[in-house]
Amino acid sequence: MHELKVPNALKSGDTVALISISGGRAGDPDMLWRYESGKRRLEEIWGVHVIATPNALAGSDYLYRHPEVRAGDLMWAMQNQEVNGIICMMGGDDSYRVLPYIDLDVIKNNPKIFMGFSDITTWVAVFAKAGIRAYYGPNLLTPIAQPAALDDDTKEAITRCLFSAGEIGDILPCRKYTQIEWRNVDKNDITWTQNTGYKIVQGNKTVRGRIFGGCAGPLRQIMGTKFFPEPDFFRECIIMLECGSPYGSTLAGLHDLRALDAAGMFRNAAGLITGPLNDEEEGILVKFLKYEAGREDIPVLSNVDFVHRTPMTVIPIGAMAEIDCGRKMFRILESGATG
Repeated sequence: MHELKVPNALKSGDTVALISISGGRAGDPDMLWRYESGKRRLEEIWGVHVIATPNALAGSDYLYRHPEVRAGDLMWAMQNQEVNGIICMMGGDDSYRVLPYIDLDVIKNNPKIFMGFSDITTWVAVFAKAGIRAYYGPNLLTPIAQPAALDDDTKEAITRCLFSAGEIGDILPCRKYTQIEWRNVDKNDITWTQNTGYKIVQGNKTVRGRIFGGCAGPLRQIMGTKFFPEPDFFRECIIMLECGSPYGSTLAGLHDLRALDAAGMFRNAAGLITGPLNDEEEGILVKFLKYEAGREDIPVLSNVDFVHRTPMTVIPIGAMAEIDCGRKMFRILESGATG
């Protein structure tokens, strides 16, 4: 994987634009309270000035029918010299429909912080194609606007990656986690589970590589487009992949793995990190790597906090990372942003 250009770190007083590049729920009447809550948190915690892109609150129906408008918002935010960073409102399922309307040169010539997760996997691939680092991490509606308060682990991850030019270092497993909560509830209504920490699924060595990935589904959707990386892109990469049981189906997860393997993702990768895996999911992954991908040798670390639950860490795409099987550790060996 080639080295990507690193955007400037954010600081107090900067302007952050919120964009609905995938799903448009932030603008629906029943979600406006959540948008306002997340916006207020960004302003109060980090001291930034927060705006919405011109169509970010147009609503899910309108934005679904007009992918070109979503593209226009991205081009507007990238070219607007008063905007220092962009955070996605939410994921969704059809970012791929926006791709025909974007200009890669606009992204290439205006590097700035861009963060989101889930369907935003599409956009980290687009930014990588443009040679620019993007950030796989919290969306506004979740977990930034999670009910009651923003948890300390997510807050620390955003600060350390987006608001600092210092080396990130060890990414520690969260102390406790909860599922995504969309209701407007009190903190006493949220159930937290103690975390068991990282698990070495296979491997016994330390490996380094530039990190790339996200959700398997969005990557499958852009296969065949110019935005999906060529096989050589994945050479010596550490792949991050949320792939266990999409839509509750381990078979669908296996199909994702097979499709990505056919596209060259695993052939020369250095390592793999995943989210939490149950016994069945882990068994399918190990069997796939051994008998289908021919990668019984690749180190695999599971239960990393980049998946659909809270807290969530921030992964700077393209940064040099390390899996240490002996210590069951994962670390980022670079700063998230530049000074």
